[in-house]
Amino acid sequence: MSILLFVMLGVFIFMMFRRNKKTQQQQAELQSKFGPGVDVMTSFGLFGRIVDIDEAENKVTLELSPGNTATVHRQAVTKIVEPAAVPEAVAPAVPDDASSITGQEITAPETGTPAQPAETPDETPKRLNDEGKKDI
Repeated sequence: MSILLFVMLGVFIFMMFRRNKKTQQQQAELQSKFGPGVDVMTSFGLFGRIVDIDEAENKVTLELSPGNTATVHRQAVTKIVEPAAVPEAVAPAVPDDASSITGQEITAPETGTPAQPAETPDETPKRLNDEGKKDI
């Protein structure tokens, strides 16, 4: 019984050291990517761009906004911020004047289904009432 306890204690200690080693490797990999011009976030939520790194004193100078800088400890910088991908804007389907003459069907660009004509304020309550009667 005591052997089992020692084995479990050994496995627990092994897992602790393994996790610490993995965390240290990730931190070292992150700090190797640091350099002037990299956008980063600190552990306390401050965003900025690295201007200068002082290896001797473990300090990083961040530019928070044009002309405003802050000096933080190197370990306070915890994340490299990647620029967000901007989705391409979809141009709305605007019919030309000839589409009503040619009889071409106008489709919504998002779904590809035929676009519905705009209804008047008087038609909306009528349509909503009719939809309620169909379900019953």
